[in-house]
Amino acid sequence: MKAHEGMYIGGEWRAAAGGDTIAVVNPADEQVIGHVPAGTVEDVDAAVRAARAAFPGWAATPPAERAAKIAALRDVLAARKDEIAETVTAELGAPLPFSQMVHAGVPILVSGSYAELAATHPFEEKVGNSTVYSEPVGVVGAITPWNYPLHQIVAKVAPALAAGCTVVLKPAEDTPLTAQLFAEAVHDAGIPAGVFNLVTGIGAVAGQALAEHADVDLVSFTGSTAVGRQIGATAGAAIKRVALELGGKSANVILPSADLAKAVNVGIANVMGNSGQTCSAWTRMLVHTDQYDEAVELAQAAAAKYGDRIGPLVNAKQQARVRGYIEKGVEEGARIVTGGTETPHEKGYFVAPTVFADVTPEMTIAQEEIFGPVVSLIRYEDEDDALRIANGTVYGLAGAVWAGDESEAVAFARRMDTGQVDINGGRFNPLAPFGGYKQSGVGRELGAHGLSEYLQTKSLQF
Repeated sequence: MKAHEGMYIGGEWRAAAGGDTIAVVNPADEQVIGHVPAGTVEDVDAAVRAARAAFPGWAATPPAERAAKIAALRDVLAARKDEIAETVTAELGAPLPFSQMVHAGVPILVSGSYAELAATHPFEEKVGNSTVYSEPVGVVGAITPWNYPLHQIVAKVAPALAAGCTVVLKPAEDTPLTAQLFAEAVHDAGIPAGVFNLVTGIGAVAGQALAEHADVDLVSFTGSTAVGRQIGATAGAAIKRVALELGGKSANVILPSADLAKAVNVGIANVMGNSGQTCSAWTRMLVHTDQYDEAVELAQAAAAKYGDRIGPLVNAKQQARVRGYIEKGVEEGARIVTGGTETPHEKGYFVAPTVFADVTPEMTIAQEEIFGPVVSLIRYEDEDDALRIANGTVYGLAGAVWAGDESEAVAFARRMDTGQVDINGGRFNPLAPFGGYKQSGVGRELGAHGLSEYLQTKSLQF
């Protein structure tokens, strides 16, 4: 893998202020595949100053011209789709077909949607005797996670650019090569110097410096709820805008009238994708008590089919964390029906696809985000009981409802305290807002709602 030795600041690759580097490790074989600079406070300051200097010109650029630049970025990403997929597979460990379809394909789709929105969004409207303008917030500090390295970058950078904001990106230290590839694409797309800037580094140094910087107007962060609290507190002290996409413990509610086999199989597939490293994964499968035993058998068979078909977890720490949760589930009385803590390979940070039965709602594995290929089957007595269990965590990011009648599923979904619910396996929609209730976050990503996060409102009265 190619790795840049500097930062992308002000439209060029510059030497880092310090000499420290971060090793990038392939989690499938534990081999170092590259090094990137560990950004300092000085690097962050230089990037923010470049973004601030570029802001007036980019904000004044007509939306149609911004749209054209984002469309050019989409085209560059599309032309480099294979390289993107190979890079994500190398530093994250996702199987190549999954990287091609999801890690490379979805960001291309999302960037295209923002090219269209930038050209069509009503940045000005008449309200009675007033004209209301939607104006860019300013300089955005984007801090992204490792689990969907390019998607999370595009989901922040594309709407920010569409709104007229400039950006400083601090990507996760586990997957910085994908971020560097994105910076190359920005450059090749002809986006003006300083509009997008990249600083690689660790969160406690570069991420904190970006969140605290006085000239950053909005911090957009995706990651753990614990870190989200810290960023929210930092931003609050400065009265700074934040957008936080945090943890999840999503419920997959299978009502008695549903096609049980389909609901269970799709539910297992949902969790196994990306090796379970998905904040919106349906990790709690809720099944009526009369169908519970059959659902356990179906889930066991479905998960066992994955075997070596899922990739490793991102690093050794994550592997140990997930295995710790599996051990905790057994300690608290849950029953493993497939998978467990045994490492399926001699090398690599793998965890076997794991299904728990006899899980009760108060157990740790039913309350806390595991972030691995682990599914908990929970029984319920009636719909009110199912709703109580579904809403019974501090999270509210996503979920699913299955029923024989769509209106029945919709009625249940409307009572769930969560930001996005798939009905009978509903398809991904890049224009639908994504984000959480409760401790799953603040704000929305994707579509027009995602664009609005990067806009502020001004009204003129006549």
